[in-house]
Amino acid sequence: MKIKDILVHIISAPLEVPFKFSQGWVYNRSSVIVEVIGSDGTSGFGECLCHGQQAPQIAGAFIENCYKPEVIGKDSLDVEVIWEKLYNRARPFGQQGAAINALSGLDIALWDLNGKQLGQPVSRLLGGRFREKVMAYATGFYRQEGKKYPEDAVKEALSYVDMGFKGMKLKAGFTPKADIEYVRAVRNAVGHDVMLMADFNAAYTQAAARRIILELEPEKVEFFEEPLVPEDIEGYKAIRNLTSSYIAAGEEMFTKMSIKNWLKEGALDIYQPDICSSGGFTECKKMAALTQSYNTMLMPHVWGSGIALAASLQFVSSLPNTPMCDTPVEPLLEYDRSSHPFRLDLINDGVEFSKGYLITPNKPGIGVEINRNILEQYKVK
Repeated sequence: MKIKDILVHIISAPLEVPFKFSQGWVYNRSSVIVEVIGSDGTSGFGECLCHGQQAPQIAGAFIENCYKPEVIGKDSLDVEVIWEKLYNRARPFGQQGAAINALSGLDIALWDLNGKQLGQPVSRLLGGRFREKVMAYATGFYRQEGKKYPEDAVKEALSYVDMGFKGMKLKAGFTPKADIEYVRAVRNAVGHDVMLMADFNAAYTQAAARRIILELEPEKVEFFEEPLVPEDIEGYKAIRNLTSSYIAAGEEMFTKMSIKNWLKEGALDIYQPDICSSGGFTECKKMAALTQSYNTMLMPHVWGSGIALAASLQFVSSLPNTPMCDTPVEPLLEYDRSSHPFRLDLINDGVEFSKGYLITPNKPGIGVEINRNILEQYKVK
């Protein structure tokens, strides 16, 4: 199908109660929604990851001024051709960051459009499904004014257990002493049958990370996520084998060019590229193939609106187990449960959560319908 137009919907909403993580406060939830319109009027939708402190206009400007003129009139089925040409176009001024973030949302929209054109979910177009449902873990535990920690975190953790989650990820990075007490308190509350992860958002030095990891060995944390800045490959190598827990990172890895260096160095146990920022379906499938060639796990980072969630669900459903065996360690899907004014409203509650799992939709494309009223209601003028 020929591509007739590309629209960029920048939407944002203030949080009634702002929240904090290791890098500061979040006051708004924003999204860059990319709409690719085919010649018959069918629309495909994608999303560019918008971190809590990221201005959504950055990715929008990349699409409008750099990518859109190159894509109008092209065949949507030439999705990899389009990806490579756009990457090459932006190579002199953006091999990472905003350039790839913007390209990711556009790529997802193309796959969604192609799925609708062919009457197939994206996971089938990517090679088929290895699973019809994916175990989800709850991400939350952001700090809020007026709350007491770890007491209020324990209450939040128990609420996720009541919802049926079998795993959850704590937001950490609030000094080593505070983090150690925090993780211990939640582990004591939920028991050892619940997977517990901790995300530090690049808050520490190697020395501080080492102290936390060693002192929390009895708590059997499933994985420690991003304890160090993403530039510190040597640091990750130094801490990786200190613990029986996995070391994870990757939300700030962009394309196969970036991940290959990490794999070559053997720096991580779990790689976490974000489909809405690391390259979309086209590139993240290649990143997954590279991790498979190193016999290493890939479990995507997910933090955005319902479009990001639906697209990531299709992607994870298409990932082979690494390695293939009769009782594999299955990839998990991050399910953000923090405050978000339009996360599920945007997709008309189009994903099903049941007994700790997200069910992969069989509808065409990424499997959800977009609520245009939400696009208009939260539009940034």
